[in-house]
Amino acid sequence: MSINNPTFPQLLRDPTLLLAFGFGSGLVPKAPGTFGTLAAIPFWWLMKDLPPFWYLAIVFVTGVAGCYLCGAAAKKMGVHDHGGIVWDEMVGYWLTMFMAPTGWAWALYGFVLFRTFDIAKPPPIGWADRKVQGGVGIMLDDILAAVYASLVLQLTAWVLGA
Repeated sequence: MSINNPTFPQLLRDPTLLLAFGFGSGLVPKAPGTFGTLAAIPFWWLMKDLPPFWYLAIVFVTGVAGCYLCGAAAKKMGVHDHGGIVWDEMVGYWLTMFMAPTGWAWALYGFVLFRTFDIAKPPPIGWADRKVQGGVGIMLDDILAAVYASLVLQLTAWVLGA
């Protein structure tokens, strides 16, 4: 089965696509990755006060699950890393925000940093995006972008004493 452009009712009938498409946020025709990252913010807000172990456990589990979800969705779509697959952006944002100071300014800063690294794809992010296939490949470039974004965010917080 190959689906070019799923509809929201199709997502509701397929839990894999529903999750991979960020609960529908990936259906936005322009900048679905940005909208997928925006969809991650309310979940981060719910997770932000968890102890670090549990926060990272959630990110780890959603990241591992994302390898399956993104790979399965790509197979159903017939396209590697279809733009509407945004689960990777969601997990990437959550990783970016690990141990970040709380507040809307930090949430926005983490969003901008993550999207910047995800779009610009400096080495080795671009390499991972081009060379690693399947669900792992779809997830890996966003995980690497999140590591970069998190490092910049944490350095900024440290410099500002936040």
